[in-house]
Amino acid sequence: MNDVLEHHVRPTEQDAQLNLRAVLELCAAGEVRCSEKTGRPSAATIRTVSSRLVSGDFYPDEPIAAFAWPLLLQAGGLARIDGGRLRLTPKGRAALAAPAAEVIRALWQRWLTHAVIDEFSRIEEIKGQRIKNVISAAKPRRQVVARALAGCPVDEWIGVDGLFTTMRRARLNPSVARNDMALWKLYLVDPQYGSLGYDGFHRWEILEGRYTLAVLFEYAGTLGLIDLEYVHPDGERDDFRDNWGADELDALSRYDGLQAIRLNALGCFALGLADTYQPPAATGQERGLKILPNLDVVVTGSLVPGDELLLSAYAERTADRVWTISSTSLLAALDTGRELAEFTAFLADRAENEVPGTLDALVDDISRRTAQLTDLGHVRMIECADSALATLIARDRATRSLCRLVGERHLAVPLDTELKFRVAVRKLGYVMPTS
Repeated sequence: MNDVLEHHVRPTEQDAQLNLRAVLELCAAGEVRCSEKTGRPSAATIRTVSSRLVSGDFYPDEPIAAFAWPLLLQAGGLARIDGGRLRLTPKGRAALAAPAAEVIRALWQRWLTHAVIDEFSRIEEIKGQRIKNVISAAKPRRQVVARALAGCPVDEWIGVDGLFTTMRRARLNPSVARNDMALWKLYLVDPQYGSLGYDGFHRWEILEGRYTLAVLFEYAGTLGLIDLEYVHPDGERDDFRDNWGADELDALSRYDGLQAIRLNALGCFALGLADTYQPPAATGQERGLKILPNLDVVVTGSLVPGDELLLSAYAERTADRVWTISSTSLLAALDTGRELAEFTAFLADRAENEVPGTLDALVDDISRRTAQLTDLGHVRMIECADSALATLIARDRATRSLCRLVGERHLAVPLDTELKFRVAVRKLGYVMPTS
């Protein structure tokens, strides 16, 4: 059926928890690229993320969740941009092993105060947003929508127009324009004739309503706080049709198809309405693995994207449902910052059979070998004129704890002790060269 005609009801809380793991794994694999300047994901990254979402994005041709996830990880401090790629921070690596609901709650709370973008910027049909002193601060707006969401009935559907009415009655207005004069700078199609400053051209639904839809659909929905009822946005809302130039637009925003929301258990937990969270019952879907003595891992059930990505991080895919573990694959994983304990715990949890002794032996060998090298950090290497001077400095009471003798004439000075070393060497009658 054509997507324009389809009606969707999407429960989100279980998918969101699986998708969180998948996107974290994509970052760990270096497959997420974002703009150094704006933080926004690239078009290729959006396609990659979309392909790993357990139920796909909300629309096949309009990124919403695939766009939001990289921004959420940045706002939550789980990942940062390094050389154009989104890399997991230590906090992000810890999130891989943490309960997904707790990570999602933290992501939502961080988004409210540390969002990477203003959600209203995603309403691209409303022009003039980049003009100075036109758009209000996003943080207060975001928190207004969060309060409105917290006031929704739990586990009951509420239409978005009904939500709009409730918000207006409660004076929960996420005001977009800084003032009435700023409204004249915002427009559809043409800055003069399409200005939103004209009477009736800046209805609550057009500005505050569209902003609310963006926050709910793209962020609360992506994080699994609310279940969604929606259709394709084209032609779904007519609240902007009286504006000049509106005839040229199929929809005012990609969020126009959102019809109703339902606050779920994960949403209650994330919003602070509940102290604990009980994950929904398992779907009964098998996720079994069989580990063979030759170190092949055979998938006997179905594998969610996050698990598939983790398996690929530690083993080489050799067939459609087979991965092969080797010393090379494990060392490569460790070299990217992964930990053997993560992999062995994953296998123990998923395997249908007892882990074979060949794998235990390989893991023990890799663990032993990786423990034989120690990273002592960055140092400044100083060359002395002769071995006598190097020995003098290396053994002097004031400098011996600040450097290490390397060979006969070289001293390794850790960067964090460099200033103290300079002072101590000067007292000995020498000057350490500047770089």
